[in-house]
Parts: sequence; structure tokens; C-alpha cells
Amino acid sequence: MKRLYVMRHAKSSWSDPALGDFERPLNKRGKRDAPFMGKRLKESGAKPDMIVTSPARRAVKTARAIAKALGFPARKIVEEMAVYEASLYDLLAVVRKIPDSCGEVIVVGHNPGFSDLAGYLASDSTVYMPTCAVFCVDLDVDSWVRVTAGHGRMVSYDYPKKHV
Repeated sequence: MKRLYVMRHAKSSWSDPALGDFERPLNKRGKRDAPFMGKRLKESGAKPDMIVTSPARRAVKTARAIAKALGFPARKIVEEMAVYEASLYDLLAVVRKIPDSCGEVIVVGHNPGFSDLAGYLASDSTVYMPTCAVFCVDLDVDSWVRVTAGHGRMVSYDYPKKHV
């Protein structure tokens, strides 16, 4: 059994039109929501063996806030370019490369790929991942290489606006 947390980055800022998409930082709400969701993950018992993130600034900042809340060393966060602007199939390739020594992994990135991945893993194409949403799925596989549709059972689905 493997457990995967699919997490969309927290809300980003559009205030500086000179910044490219890759460099956009978190806005005020994002800076509040990322630690809040990290706390929610900790309360739920999350203990990741690995955190993989898109290298986009907003995703890295989200991953670091989550890591801090969980007591996961920030230096061990893996930045993976293939997660940035990834399709469902790009994300599946990333997941399938996770070392089998990892039982529980958090992946932080972007829509629409993350909504597609959550829906695919849960065999429900209607999953929508708002900013800072966390979709947790248990996968009935002994190796990440075997992750495919039909092997997942949704454990939880949480996002900041649920708690407003």
C-alpha cells in the first residue's frame, strides 16, 4: 500500500505583471493558507517520506510551508521540473519514478494536471483542486511503478475555503 497526497500550490500573486508565470510568489492568502494546510496535514497524521514539488516559486514556497508544519527537512524537498505545467501523463511518469522505499509522498504542483491526476487516481473525473487543496489517496500497489486508475481509494480531500 502506498499513500499519495496531491497538493495544488497556494494562491499566487498577479500584482507584478513583469513577472513570468514561473516566478510568481504567493499572495497574502497563499502565505496564510499553506501553513494552515500543513497544520491540517499534521493533525491528520501525515508523515511523508518524500515531498516532490514543481520548481515554480509559488509551488516551492507551498512545499516549504508544508514541510515546516510537518517537521520535514526543507533541504530534502525534491524540485522536479516535470511537475511544472504537467499533464496527467507527465504526472503519472513522476509518480511512477518515486522510490519504492517511500510509502507516503506529497506532490505539490499546478492545475489542470493536478485535478486530472486526483480524478484519475480516484476513478472520478470530477475532482477539482482549488488553490492549496490536498487530495489524499491510498493506492493498492506495492510499487509506485504500478500506479494506474482503479488502484486508488480516496482517503481525504481538503482545502482552505472548507474552513472559512
